[in-house]
Amino acid sequence: VMYSVNFSCRHIAGLNANRAKNIIEWREKNGPFINREQLKEVKGLGPKSFQQCAGFIRFNQEYIKTFCRETHAAGQMVRTVTGAQGKKKSKPTPCASRQPNPLDQTCIHPESYNIAMTFLSFIGGNANDIGKSDMQQKVNAVIQKEGLEGIAKRLNTTVHTLQLIIDGLTQPEGFDIRTDFDKPDFKRSIVCFEDLSVGTVLTGKVENATPFGVFVDIGVGKAGLIPVRNITEAKLSKVKKKRSLGLGPGERVEVKVLNVDIPRLRITLDLIRVL
Repeated sequence: VMYSVNFSCRHIAGLNANRAKNIIEWREKNGPFINREQLKEVKGLGPKSFQQCAGFIRFNQEYIKTFCRETHAAGQMVRTVTGAQGKKKSKPTPCASRQPNPLDQTCIHPESYNIAMTFLSFIGGNANDIGKSDMQQKVNAVIQKEGLEGIAKRLNTTVHTLQLIIDGLTQPEGFDIRTDFDKPDFKRSIVCFEDLSVGTVLTGKVENATPFGVFVDIGVGKAGLIPVRNITEAKLSKVKKKRSLGLGPGERVEVKVLNVDIPRLRITLDLIRVL
């Protein structure tokens, strides 16, 4: 149900080995996760960790729908049997209160869900049509008429966030940004946190883009964060300047290390240029 929910989870921003283990234990005890909100119920996964990891974790909507249908059918059967025997009715199934959210299969961060739903209403779209050709046509028609900047202003958001939302709504279901990635050009002398130092210049690949910044794989087992304030127009290519100030997954970038927080496993980067 969730991509990467195994021991490789420790390499996702906001997670470590213990939190990854807790996610697996929650799933084994409670069954498949139905939506991203349930991640907040995992032991040790607080608001900050959720904010950092939520955009990386996707949910397979078809599997979830099938699971909910089967669980609901089983629950109906139990209620019928217990009712006939005059016993106390069973407790409602988890799906009665845990509804799947189509946006959970996208790169759209939960913090932007309200804006995404407003955008869907604006274009006359439906969340159940994510990734379909009809969605792409509606998005293209509105962009051609209003322009990205006009729509962003109307929705009271940034062009960067709007572009992320559009990407999430138009990418095919099950889309995996890693499929066509080339291997990053890492420095062979830098392979772990301890090898990093402030001022070091590196190349890496954008892993994920969020409303608060871009995560870049620089080859040390944990992605570094370029805060959104460090992604300025002067550092982007002409093509990027025309589209938006956003950086997309898979793009190669040159960065400089601004801060290394070893105890908290956090790396702050500055964008030098897009390669």
